[in-house]
Amino acid sequence: MTEEMIIDLFSESIKMILILSAPMLLSGLLIGLIIAIFQATTQIQEATLAFVPKILVVFGVMLLTGSWMLNSLVDYTNYVMNLIDLIIY
Repeated sequence: MTEEMIIDLFSESIKMILILSAPMLLSGLLIGLIIAIFQATTQIQEATLAFVPKILVVFGVMLLTGSWMLNSLVDYTNYVMNLIDLIIY
């Protein structure tokens, strides 16, 4: 296994992590921004008002994108396993 292969594998894994976490992170960020604007305009400073909707939205996005995330992870795992086979033989 060469250094280039290790760097490629590492960069692909980082890219996969970013792609798979992006929908949940962006939805949490968006709902947090909306709730922060609502709290600023109404001057309601309740911590649970920001926390509970974020959890619900992130969980909902996880349910909606779960099959896509699982398929992507399975494809990546197959890619890594095939790469291991190529290195061994």
